[in-house]
Amino acid sequence: MDKVSTTALSKLRSISSKSMFVQLEAAGWIVRLEKSWELTPSGREQGGEVKQSDKFGSYIIWPPQLNIEGEVAIIAYEKEDLHSAANIGQKVELSARQVNALFSELGWVNRHRKGWQLTEQGRALGGIQKESLKTGIPYVLWPSAFISNLSFQRSLKALKGNLGQALGLNESMSGEAAAFRKKFPANYRALDGHQLRSKPEVLVDNWLYLAGIVHAYERHLPVEEDEYSTFYIPAGKIYVELWGHEGDLGYQKIKQQKLQIYSKYGLTLIELHEGDIMNLDDVLPRLLLKHGIEAY
Repeated sequence: MDKVSTTALSKLRSISSKSMFVQLEAAGWIVRLEKSWELTPSGREQGGEVKQSDKFGSYIIWPPQLNIEGEVAIIAYEKEDLHSAANIGQKVELSARQVNALFSELGWVNRHRKGWQLTEQGRALGGIQKESLKTGIPYVLWPSAFISNLSFQRSLKALKGNLGQALGLNESMSGEAAAFRKKFPANYRALDGHQLRSKPEVLVDNWLYLAGIVHAYERHLPVEEDEYSTFYIPAGKIYVELWGHEGDLGYQKIKQQKLQIYSKYGLTLIELHEGDIMNLDDVLPRLLLKHGIEAY
């Protein structure tokens, strides 16, 4: 019997085509790359082939007797317990583009032409760099346990806007945010609407805003420890700390602990001190340029 498409294979087995694709991906025989499915070397070994059609474009065909429910599929799944951004997106109700953009904002991947390149931080979390055999486009696969990563959960909640519901979490972010703000009141307002905790922070925020540099304020660091940066510039994955209280020994101890965290995880850091505030036009362009960000 001639080989059949994945959709036809699903009909032979009386399951949905979506379930069929999930099974094939779990077996490690296909992988989602942007908006299309790519055949893996393991998939070729099982008889999968790539076909071209003027009407349907590129698609994959399989032997109709393909066995993916027995021991072979289980072994492949345990060995290749990895998931693409598209597969993760299905689990958390996001598109592959949104998932990759979120990973990029967290500093775990970088945009690379038409694909995505793994960073050292992403590699430390278990990400695996892959490349399409057909196009050469790079992409990343992630271990299933990665979905429970605390930083990913936190960013996912913020992105979706239903902070207590994503991934079955029960905590109330409104209560968490209120407690944080009570501990660290923000009584200053910058030009871009950010509520900040000091006048020096306002001056830095306004400088970045007028320079056209997208930035976040009090961004939670993508680490195990519960730490926040003063500012975060996603374009270069740069964290900015504004230090003060030079004569306060307690503050200096906290500062050193925070610097150790930046070093531990290899995060890119720009440090600003009180003396830099009145010279931001001289200091910030130079520091940003070292990390590939042109201010003017």
